[in-house]
Amino acid sequence: MNSNKNSSRGRQQGKKTTSNTSKPKFDSKKKFTKSFKDKPVYKKDRPISKETATPKLEKKTIENEGIRLNKYISNSGICSRREADVYIKAGSASVNGKLVNEMGYQVMPNDVVKFDGSLISPEKKRYVLLNKPKNFITTMDDDRGRKTVMELVANASKERIYPVGRLDRNTTGLLLFTNDGEIAKKLTHPKHNIQKLYHASLDKKLSMSDMQKISDGFILDEKRVLVDEISYIMNQPKSEIGVKIHSGRNRIVRRIFEHFNYSVVKLDRVIFAGLTKKDLPRGHYRHLTELEVSNLMML
Repeated sequence: MNSNKNSSRGRQQGKKTTSNTSKPKFDSKKKFTKSFKDKPVYKKDRPISKETATPKLEKKTIENEGIRLNKYISNSGICSRREADVYIKAGSASVNGKLVNEMGYQVMPNDVVKFDGSLISPEKKRYVLLNKPKNFITTMDDDRGRKTVMELVANASKERIYPVGRLDRNTTGLLLFTNDGEIAKKLTHPKHNIQKLYHASLDKKLSMSDMQKISDGFILDEKRVLVDEISYIMNQPKSEIGVKIHSGRNRIVRRIFEHFNYSVVKLDRVIFAGLTKKDLPRGHYRHLTELEVSNLMML
């Protein structure tokens, strides 16, 4: 009897021992990720990898693809993010032509965003004034390898800026660069009558009669040409002429004098939209002051 009992107790103890080695104790604070047959691995102890960190990865993807609308508006320089939320609720923002008043709306890179009907950009607005030298063409790049004005302002801004209007290769003087599309449009559209003052050096003296004809206006290529002012430059030969004009026609100043059989030897733009060359040497650039930017916006 005793041997049977001992044998039975031994079998039970052996069974219990086997069970303890194959079945881990339960811990409510830990969760199994594998079956009982394998060695248990707990999520708490598992090292976090890029593959398992799904929520962070998804957030990073969204940020790379888009930007919250309130941040987009704030980055454009209009107002703070908190103020942008108020404007969004009030219906001041639209994306791709549709009114958006949803908090947290994600703006994608190719979306067209407008605030109160005006196109905006999340980049900080830059305004760079260059005193252009000769032999540089006004273009972003040139397939013929010629020097462009972009080389002269390459270090002016981390944002991509563009020239406002044009100066031909041999014309020197003021040229504005910006990433502000609204300002660029205002400064180049004829209806805004943005004035430019040029100093023209002619191959011969300009007669009084020809100056009067230019001042009165004349027909060039079936279109009437009107200058705002024309005069001799004080204390200079009669071949040195100042011309104030708001026309944006291509090479218009040179063509005006060519029409009356004069050749322009040198042409320099000394004033553009109220901006001057003061303290700006040839080939150098500077950023506009806040006052100058404000004046441009009020033109």
